[in-house]
Parts: sequence; C-alpha cells; structure tokens
Amino acid sequence: MNREIVNIIKQQNGEKPKKPKACVVTFGCQQNESDSEKIKGILEAMGYDITDADITGDLTLGAHDVVIVNTCAVREHAELKAFSRAGQLKHYKDKNKEMLVGICGCMVEQAHILEYIKKSFAFVDFIFGTRSIHKFPEIFYEVLVNKNKILTNENIEELIDEELPVRRGSAFKAWVSVMYGCDNFCSYCVVPHVRGGERSRSGDKILEETRSLILSGYKDITLLGQNVNSYRDPQNAGYRFTDLLRNIIKTDGDYFLRFITSHPKDIPEELIELMGARGRFANHIHLPAQSGSDRILGLMNRGYTRDEYMKLIEKLRETVSDIAVTTDIIVGFPGETEAEFRETLDICERCGFDNIFPFIYSKRKNTPAENLEDNISHKEKTDRFAELVKLQKAVSALKNRAYEGRTVKVLVESEYKSGSGFLAGRTSSHKLAIFEGDTSLIGSFVNVKITEGKLHGLYGNKK
Repeated sequence: MNREIVNIIKQQNGEKPKKPKACVVTFGCQQNESDSEKIKGILEAMGYDITDADITGDLTLGAHDVVIVNTCAVREHAELKAFSRAGQLKHYKDKNKEMLVGICGCMVEQAHILEYIKKSFAFVDFIFGTRSIHKFPEIFYEVLVNKNKILTNENIEELIDEELPVRRGSAFKAWVSVMYGCDNFCSYCVVPHVRGGERSRSGDKILEETRSLILSGYKDITLLGQNVNSYRDPQNAGYRFTDLLRNIIKTDGDYFLRFITSHPKDIPEELIELMGARGRFANHIHLPAQSGSDRILGLMNRGYTRDEYMKLIEKLRETVSDIAVTTDIIVGFPGETEAEFRETLDICERCGFDNIFPFIYSKRKNTPAENLEDNISHKEKTDRFAELVKLQKAVSALKNRAYEGRTVKVLVESEYKSGSGFLAGRTSSHKLAIFEGDTSLIGSFVNVKITEGKLHGLYGNKK
C-alpha cells in the first residue's frame, strides 16, 4: 500500500471543515467481509469517518462522500443483487455530484462485467478487484485528486500486502485470512478466475495477528481461505495448515478458533486428530459435499467420491466428540438425474448434517460447466430444492432437540430483538442460542442451560 498517497489524502481531508464520510456495502462470503474490513481500514487511514450505512432505507447515505459496493460472483443471484443495490446509488449521486461511487470485489475481475458496468452504470467512478486492494489508495487518488475515472482492471497484481490496516466490524469476533485464491477449478466455480491462484500468507505474520487479537480480548477467531487445508508457508513448504493451528493454540486465552472453508479431498488425518484433542478449537466444521452422486462429483471435478466423503464424516464424528457438521449442496447441476438427486438426499440423511446451505445450480461464465447440456427444467430444480430443504429441516430440528437439558458455552453477540430483554449468541458448534439477559453481557462468554431445541436455534436460561 502506498503510504505516501494515504497521507496526502488524509492531510487534505484534515483541512476540510467537516470530516468526510465513507461506507462499504458488502455482499458474499466471509472472505469478502474480510476484504471490506481492509478497505474500511484504508479509508479510515485516509481520514474518512466510516459508517455502517446501507444503500436501502438510509436517508443519510446521500450525505456520504464515498460509497463502495463490494461484490460477489459465485452465483447469478448474488450478482443481480449487487447490481440492484449499486443501481440505487444513482439517485444519491444525482443529488450529490461530489459523491464518489466505487464497485469492487469478485464481479469486477470479469471482463464481461466490466463492460456491463461501463455501459449501464455511467455514474460509477472507479472499480478494483480482489487482487488489487493494496492498490486502492493509488486508484482512489486518481479519481479524487486527478478527477480520472478508473474503469479498467489492469491494476491486477497478485501480491499479499501484510501492512494493510484493518477496521474490524466487531470487538470480539475476527476474520483472519491465511491464504487467497484457489487451485481446485471445480467445474461450476468462478473463484479461481476472479481470485487467482493460491497464495499463502507468512506463518509468522498470521501468528502475530492472531496472538494480538487474542491478547486484545477477541473471543471468536476464524481463519479464512478458499481452501484453508492447502495452506503452506511461502518460506517453508513443509509448514502446513495443521502446523499453523498447533502454533496458534499455544496462545493462552479464552476463545473459539474456527477455520473455513475446508475441501474434503485435502483434510489430513493429523488435522482431525488435532481437532479431537479439542482445546480451543470450536466444535464445528464446514465441509462442502456439493452432491451425493459419484458421476456428478466427477463432472464437478471435486476430487473425491461419495464413499470417501462419508468415511471422512465418520472419521470426524469418531474422533471429535459431538462435532457439528455443515455443508453446501448444489441442486440441479447440468444433467443431474432424479436418481442422482436421490443419492444426494441419501447422503444428507446418512451424514446427519447440522445444517446445509443449498443452492440451485447457477451457470457461471468461463467455467467448464457452462458448456454442459442443462436439460433440467426450472420447475424440476425448484422441486428438488424444496424437497432437500424439507428433509434438512427435519434433521436440523432433531439435532437441536438433542441439546435439551445440556449446558453450553455461548459467546454473546447481540440483542435478539431490540428491547426484548433477550440475547443471542453462538455456541462452539456455531448454533444460535437465545436466552434472557442484560446487554452488558455482549462480547462475553456465558453458560446457558438449553430448555428447548428448535429448528433455527437453541433456547435456554443463563446459569
């Protein structure tokens, strides 16, 4: 990051009669959330007052000096939603000509999206991709000072900048990126194309960041990567993800340590054994299955079979006591037969997932699956989706009822509903827990005895 430019803009903003305001509206995964925290950190370093204003329903948004929309490209729905929100900014821009509007994130790493923005969003002042966050000050300077629009993505440079400031969205929960990009090239996925190849951060820098967070009182830390199991220290290829975890948990403190996302083909047995020792590890893993059919898994280029996946779940449950497992499922992949969909239902029932994140297949440009024949009607896809959701609701409710009578450790995150007198938090297994309590408990651990397990969460009383 160009500190000289950051300081120039900060000085200019400091000379203004009123501190300028900026906000970043985020769509997509945890990695996008983490990226937005860095963008906010840079804006703050440049002298901007960062707000949590959203595009919809916030009448003060027009008073902002900078609004950036951080986008997701994983599914068409996410792209349409981001474009819809970004389009609403034209109303504010028309009223406040000095407002600067930017679009960043995964979407703008795609050439066809850039062309669409140029044609349909003439009010947008600048764009930058996921691999150009460290170049944001220079891009912004061109727009703010030199009055040049930046609507190209020629600034791509796959560099990890360890010195980027971070403005975290919570005082007790934190995202820590350990690697970026992906080398798996699943046939339906655009991520390797928009986030580039795998690049891992320095193990020393990750340890420094996590220790600082723990010593500062953070209680829920999630390590992020498109495939965290592929992590390897760039200075020492033999230093892998399990080694990193072993070193992180040496730091004393009261915290949950999580990691996401894991790829089933890359989880080593030593990682499962380490999780089985528990310690500070959260009792939860997210392990995308995507399908229960070997043929579909092959077309997806997932690198494992149905049997291998189920054996992995069995090993996790044998080794890590009472672990909660969540997954992603794609319904209606091109050519998926009714029998193959039944195989997916079967694997969901057999594995007994605590929750699933189901998606109807979304064609992504420039992916291998884009060229597969898709002979499944929209109605068939939505019917299958509904059947999968119905099955999972029954499984999730059963899983949650098993918590009744148990006392669990909960990190209190917020009021359940404003003024309700009830709080909401997350257990080690990442289940929502709701109980009566004072807002002074937010950000702390409490023990809650569960009296009722329902579909969407656990209800109980603070002990």
